[in-house]
Amino acid sequence: MVAARTGRSIPLGWALDKDGQPTTDPQAGLDGMMCPVGGVKGAMLAMVVELLCCSLTGAAFGFEADSFFTAEGNRPRIGQAFLVIDPTALAGTDVYLERVETLIAAMLEDESVRIPGDRRRALAALAEKDGIEIEDAAFV
Repeated sequence: MVAARTGRSIPLGWALDKDGQPTTDPQAGLDGMMCPVGGVKGAMLAMVVELLCCSLTGAAFGFEADSFFTAEGNRPRIGQAFLVIDPTALAGTDVYLERVETLIAAMLEDESVRIPGDRRRALAALAEKDGIEIEDAAFV
């Protein structure tokens, strides 16, 4: 949305136009759809979320809802689903925590892997040190 407001292009692979063709035009992407993160696996994960949050609640699917960020269009019917799991009822808390640590350690062997929160913490430290700059377009 910021790229569309400022007239900048977006990277190829971020969006498809309304005809399903890849585009670097942010407005064409807004009129079409954003691409799922993670390719086929990301698309399947997105489908699971849509099934849980939309099918179970009767909410609008993403392709049926207009943007939350514009006044035009329909009012998106949102739905929410909460999945609550008690690890003590399954493998137990100690086993669960050990398995999580094992998974994270294995992931971190690849230096290109980031753990959720790593980037935020690094950016917060950098902002604290150097300050931050906010583009004028963010206030439009």
